[in-house]
Order: sequence, then structure tokens, then C-alpha cells
Amino acid sequence: MAAKTATAARPDLNAYNEAITMDTPELVDALRNLLGPTLVAYLGRVKETRAVRQWAEGSRKIANPADVERLRVAYRAARMISERDSKKVAQSWFQGLNPFLDDWSPARLLRDGDLETDGARVIGAARQFVAVG
Repeated sequence: MAAKTATAARPDLNAYNEAITMDTPELVDALRNLLGPTLVAYLGRVKETRAVRQWAEGSRKIANPADVERLRVAYRAARMISERDSKKVAQSWFQGLNPFLDDWSPARLLRDGDLETDGARVIGAARQFVAVG
């Protein structure tokens, strides 16, 4: 019962738990379903969506562990937003300039910023969006 109370108070915990328990192909597939292959390719620092498909199939590995962690953070934020609104809203949120992120898009900040500090900022901005819109 305590776990249910915790997730009711912090709905983002479901997204967190899913993100850390999925293996990489599952993670990429779930994120691709939420954000689309082009945005996942951008976040994963590859130029073609074929790589995203191959990651999801498990026929290609993501070389840099930091890229996998970046996709986990992106999944958490996308999952929170799509749970409240829709996939289209999550896609728009990731691409739009965000006032809580000094007018950077969450996708660009995740891709080009420091994962530890900027990843936390993206999650915070997603929580803010889910809470108040």
C-alpha cells in the first residue's frame, strides 16, 4: 500500500521505475512510440532513424552509455507528459522553447547539455508542465 501512496503523490515515479527497469531495446522502442523515430535519433546523437530501429530491435548497440542514460531521462519526461496529455503534446514539448529551461528546447538541452545537471532540469520542467500545464 505504501508504494501506491508514493506513486499517487509522485506520478512521475511510474515513469522512473519503467525507465530504469527496461533494457535498452525496450527503452528505445517505448521512446520511439512516444516521440517518434526522428526525435529519438536526435536525442541519441545519430543522423538516421535506421539506427533507432536497429536499437529497438536489439541488432545494434548504443555505443556510449551516456546516450542510453539520456534516452532514459527523455523517456521519463515523455512518459509523464503523454500520461497527462498525449504523444503529440509530448513531442511538441520536447521541441519547443521552454521558459523553465532558459528558453532552450528540452531535446536540445538533453542532447547538448550536461546530462547530470540538465537532465534534472528537464525532469523538473516536465514535472512543472504536468502539474500546471
